[in-house]
Amino acid sequence: MQCVVLAAGEGKRMRPLTAQRPKVMLPLANRPMADHLVCAARDAGVREFILVVGYQEQAVRDYFGDGSRFNVSIQYATQRHQRGTADALRAAEDLITGTFLVLNGDMVMQRDDIAAIMGRTPPCMGIFRSDRPWDYGAVTTGGDRVTGLVEKSDRPESTEINAGAYLFAPEIFDLIGEVGASPRGEYELTDALAAYIRAGELTGYPLASWLDVGYPWDLLDANAALQESVVPAVEGTVEEGVTLKGNVSVGRGSTIRSGTYIVGPCVIGEDCVVGPHAYIRGATAIGDRCHIGHATEIKNSVIMQDTKLPHFNYLGDSIVGSGCNFGAGTKVANLRHDHATVKIRGRDTRRVKMGAVIGDDVLFGINCSVNVGCVIASRVTVAPHAFVEGWIEAGTTVR
Repeated sequence: MQCVVLAAGEGKRMRPLTAQRPKVMLPLANRPMADHLVCAARDAGVREFILVVGYQEQAVRDYFGDGSRFNVSIQYATQRHQRGTADALRAAEDLITGTFLVLNGDMVMQRDDIAAIMGRTPPCMGIFRSDRPWDYGAVTTGGDRVTGLVEKSDRPESTEINAGAYLFAPEIFDLIGEVGASPRGEYELTDALAAYIRAGELTGYPLASWLDVGYPWDLLDANAALQESVVPAVEGTVEEGVTLKGNVSVGRGSTIRSGTYIVGPCVIGEDCVVGPHAYIRGATAIGDRCHIGHATEIKNSVIMQDTKLPHFNYLGDSIVGSGCNFGAGTKVANLRHDHATVKIRGRDTRRVKMGAVIGDDVLFGINCSVNVGCVIASRVTVAPHAFVEGWIEAGTTVR
């Protein structure tokens, strides 16, 4: 069976993390989220993939290639302009040969759920019972049939949502051809499904587990979930006097220096230097060629490649892009005094512990302080002793 992965979008809500990479290439446990999805579908039995690409598509093409590294076949279709999910799927039409699976590229799904959908009769939609259905389009059901798709609402009729996983026959493209543009100028796949719903043909399959990765802080939850299956492995050098507790993976060429204490789950990439006397805990992923130095503490964070926190730094519950450098003594706060949930640009993260979202190539001077919920775009320079809060535009200097 073929599987179409919708991977064309930038992910505007993920800015500034998507300034230099498409959303589906953001790392979870040190692998792009699309990697996890492709591997889950492969393990469910898929051998032919079609990746619909668009924004910064070369990054996806370079990483996945022809699929041989994953023991699958991968073809590509390009969505020239990001005009909705129906338009994205239409880009793959000429490559479809029969019944096929469709997966949104920005989610985490398990192999067993994918296999179960593959075993159904098309058309079928994966549905999930969410504790925040107002963030999604709600789904109403009657038995195993989908009876309605409801736009986002402050008071949704159902806690079941559309999970972005489908099984279709090629006739879906006839329905897509009849879809008109939405008020936003996009062509939505859910509009094409209306005919199936009216005919009572669309079934819903309840997923056992599912994670949407729509906002930067969702990366923390997804990263933690995927690290639950981390297999302890040390391919680098661990000096005497290092403590590794729980599931900790250390990549090739990395050195963990004496006095460092790491509590897993934790994934450390290749050619990193950690320590001496560093402390890492709480589902942290550290990309390749990073330096986590003396007296630095990292807690429950995602750090991309080539970033340095070399001495006396604290980073908690945060996402940091590539090529950043933290001056000595620079720290990121992650807890309000009143213990209220942290808001970022007016949106509630629903997290009491939430640090910062930091783009690529951000440079901090010594002894800087970054407040909870701060978003720092790429190529920002922060002067020594500066206090940083709110939204910082790309390429600016904070004094």
